[in-house]
Amino acid sequence: MVINLFMRAMFGNPLADVNSRICAQRMGKLCQINATESEISLKTIAIDFETANEQRGSACSVGLAWIEDGKVARVEERLIRPKEMRFSGMNIAIHGIRPEHVEDAPEFPEVMDEFHDDFKGATMIAHNAAFDFSVWRSSLDCYRQSYPELTYLCSLKMAQRIWPHFLSHKLNLIAEHLGLRFAHHNAAEDAAVCAHAAIAMAKTVGAAAVNAIPALIGMKPGRLTPSGYEACTCRKA
Repeated sequence: MVINLFMRAMFGNPLADVNSRICAQRMGKLCQINATESEISLKTIAIDFETANEQRGSACSVGLAWIEDGKVARVEERLIRPKEMRFSGMNIAIHGIRPEHVEDAPEFPEVMDEFHDDFKGATMIAHNAAFDFSVWRSSLDCYRQSYPELTYLCSLKMAQRIWPHFLSHKLNLIAEHLGLRFAHHNAAEDAAVCAHAAIAMAKTVGAAAVNAIPALIGMKPGRLTPSGYEACTCRKA
């Protein structure tokens, strides 16, 4: 894995590769970001998953970034042992996580239960939320567990509506526009960039909080409930 300037500048002690990320987890290290965005009051958590193979229920890593008082205040990553320990070469090439890295990691329910209290009352956000929330649902399906009660937003759909002049709305290109350098497909860094993008978009549209953006751009937030889910959508412009 590449040690990058974004991690040095934004996260303090960088997680240089998968092994160092495992050590950081065992030490209970919290990654702190010194953000410069203006104050925005909201309770929002950005989330990103990486998967072991083509199956959505094969989550092998989750990254979370907390937005507090208009800043990215906390970033964490957890490695996950998939129920089926099958890693595809293509996925390994994307994120660098191998079976031996997650051999002793907790499985999906235990990892997500750790953040149960954080998720209560929070608005979740992900870049291409359709993917990340299908990973969440499919991973819970593997264990026959019910879905949590959540409201979520898609920063990709937001960016397409708020920054239509961008040639692409992929996360790495949005990061370039925001002047952020990061290791794409590292779950923690992807979640952090998603959070920074959400804060920047709130500022662009004059929203007091990220969860106030939907009303200003014709977005219907998605919902995850024990009985099912509703997709995050935007009205046609």
